[in-house]
Amino acid sequence: MTSSFTQEQTDFAKAVSDFCKREAGTREQRDALTEHGQHAHNQSVYDKMADLGWLGVTTPEEFGGSAGTTVDMCILLEEAAKGMLPIAGIGPTLITGAAYQNFGTEEQKQTVLGGIVRGASQSISMSEPEAGSDVGNLSCRAEKTDSGWLVNGQKTWCSNAHFAENILLVARTGRGDSKHEGLTMFHVPANTDGLQISGIDTMGGKEVNDLYFTDCHLPADAVVGEVGAGWTQLMTGLNIERLILAAMMLGTAQRAFADTLEFVTQRKQFGRPVGTFQVIRHRIADLATEIECGRLLVYDVARKVDENPEKMFPREASMAKLKLTETAKKVALEGMQMMGGYGYATEFDMERHVRTTLVSSIYGGTNEIQRDIIGKTYGL
Repeated sequence: MTSSFTQEQTDFAKAVSDFCKREAGTREQRDALTEHGQHAHNQSVYDKMADLGWLGVTTPEEFGGSAGTTVDMCILLEEAAKGMLPIAGIGPTLITGAAYQNFGTEEQKQTVLGGIVRGASQSISMSEPEAGSDVGNLSCRAEKTDSGWLVNGQKTWCSNAHFAENILLVARTGRGDSKHEGLTMFHVPANTDGLQISGIDTMGGKEVNDLYFTDCHLPADAVVGEVGAGWTQLMTGLNIERLILAAMMLGTAQRAFADTLEFVTQRKQFGRPVGTFQVIRHRIADLATEIECGRLLVYDVARKVDENPEKMFPREASMAKLKLTETAKKVALEGMQMMGGYGYATEFDMERHVRTTLVSSIYGGTNEIQRDIIGKTYGL
């Protein structure tokens, strides 16, 4: 627990922690909620969080939210991930919601932000088969018509689109001197005619999707923000996106550490707990230190964003995403090593932690891209 939390924030963290223990505190509960790990999101649990008012943690009050801070959001995400709560929809939903909050029309905000508060998941679609880290290379095209826009093309790796209520599409509407010019955001209800959503099987189960747009008609008022300003609008959301990912991996790292510590405390070899051997004890000390450094970084950046909500923090936000995803991956892999064969067995949660953390250094901007951004802020 970060010592600089207010009493209200401390109470909030405890409330979320208690909720996780009550709803998903045992392996049996989690298996039942996720069909043995096949589904990362359980709507019944998510609805209960909506009833508690937690999903609108950063949503303005006029749309039913509590207008909380970025720190509050990170607390919710950290505790939910630490409690292994199956609510995979929350990350993409909050990322998408931030874009609508900044650029949506009043009607779009009522639809999307109001939906977030009541428990509807949202999704954002950027990547394409030939445009991953190179987001500016998008080719999925939206052409202007007399009655709106006609979308054709393929998107991929779209998280949670299979259960999202709406999808925030980034498509090409024109060309300019730069490949980043001519991109536009569109509001697309997931049941829109001409949109096909096809799941991609992954190590993590049913999480991501291909989207196929075939003569998909969108009304003129589907544009979110300004036509051609999609790239600039995307960039303004990077602080929140990277903090969301960092906070979630902070929670996952803590859970993997706690599971490891419990095992090495109880497991005996050569007549004593394996955690009492120096090689294990030092590993535990190093991981605990790394996690604490990560926690301080996440909440320091979150407070900076709260103090200067209009300011971009490319260095700090990228550092948070980089540090926490690498730390979580290290903790999970070290945990598996210290648990030996038990860490590899599906009987224990460690193999799930490994699968969860391995992909974290890829999504939301690969860690190679994060390092490149950080380097550029130093003039390199």
